[in-house]
Amino acid sequence: MRPRGFTLVELLVTISVLTLLTALLLPALGAARERAKAALCAAQVRQLLLGMSNYEAANETFPPGFQPAGLPAPPGPYAGSPVIDLVGKWWFDFSEEVDHESQTGTHVLECPSKRQRDPRLVPDILCGNYGTNLSICRTEKYLKTYRDEFSGRPLSSPSIPQPGATLLLVDSGYSLISWWHATAQPPEKLPEGPPSVGYIQHTAYIPGLEINHTRTLWPGQTDDALGGRHPHKTVNVGYVDGHVARKGADELLVERTAEGQWNSGPLWQPGRDRVIPQGTTP
Repeated sequence: MRPRGFTLVELLVTISVLTLLTALLLPALGAARERAKAALCAAQVRQLLLGMSNYEAANETFPPGFQPAGLPAPPGPYAGSPVIDLVGKWWFDFSEEVDHESQTGTHVLECPSKRQRDPRLVPDILCGNYGTNLSICRTEKYLKTYRDEFSGRPLSSPSIPQPGATLLLVDSGYSLISWWHATAQPPEKLPEGPPSVGYIQHTAYIPGLEINHTRTLWPGQTDDALGGRHPHKTVNVGYVDGHVARKGADELLVERTAEGQWNSGPLWQPGRDRVIPQGTTP
């Protein structure tokens, strides 16, 4: 007796069922993949925090966010592109978790969910990965726009009143970020204009933050900045005390509360939430 094969109708029904199952499963698989990337990102933020903590243990402060070329700094090549970035050493160059010279550990600097598209930005490790808080990892010399508020010696954990509520590292459009990039009305207008050397620092952003729609961005940054990086427009935030939490991008928004005042503490600015008794100094 000859074996019975599929009829054309049965074959079409089988194909239809498989197509339907595939259509149902693909979104779930995609969502699972994005959750896995977000979890890997959180693990990398935690590892980078460990390196910054090790630096603090040896030097009594967190590493500087940036150190211009010419000042004493770790040896090795510079990160980024001399065409669009400032030339110098960055906070991760001081970390025991990352040796930029040998490329050891540099994989932790790359967020697996970043959505940079511009071919100039994709290979630039400073763009579209993680940014450190300029209010903590201060610099001796940096761009004039930020110099008055963010210059000087980096802070240490004991000098931060609420280390469990103060941001140290976060998913970011650039390697340095400040609360000025998380508010619609910063104290000084961020520079705008055609891309030039050092210009791209001003396009630092929190991925998925709603006010990014009003920001001047490079074309290759728009998917990341506007659409967000992790599910539901969340970001991984690393705090001064070493813990990592997933937050909605808009939870990091800084709003102007009065003339010359913003609710930037304690998340972005250590000590700004404290009540200073009259007649004393902070």
